Amino acid sequence: MPEPAVVLYGLKNCDTCRKAKRELESAGSKVKFVDIRDEADLPAKLPAWLKAAPDKLVNKSSATWRKLTNAEKAKAGTHGEKALLAEHPTLIKRPVIEAGSDVHVGWGKDVQSALLG
Repeated sequence: MPEPAVVLYGLKNCDTCRKAKRELESAGSKVKFVDIRDEADLPAKLPAWLKAAPDKLVNKSSATWRKLTNAEKAKAGTHGEKALLAEHPTLIKRPVIEAGSDVHVGWGKDVQSALLG
């Protein structure tokens, strides 16, 4: 049975996303890149991503986060993350990687270990 493709959601100009894609491909994974702003079906994806990584998905160190009003930021703590992330896709910590039924957020050592071995 062929290994399922890894789907990497990110931004084309994100250095971390490009690095993750390059390293996954070097390790032999077939990677499909999906631009989180232009191509991702966020209303369909966000519930599963929030369930898999509820504390990691909102990137509170992003420039987008700093530009939000306090009322908008408050949504992130009151289960309004889905609407906030759908409205501001650049708030999503990148990359979001789907490997089979697993969802990984970011490209830290834990994610690299899980995906690269």
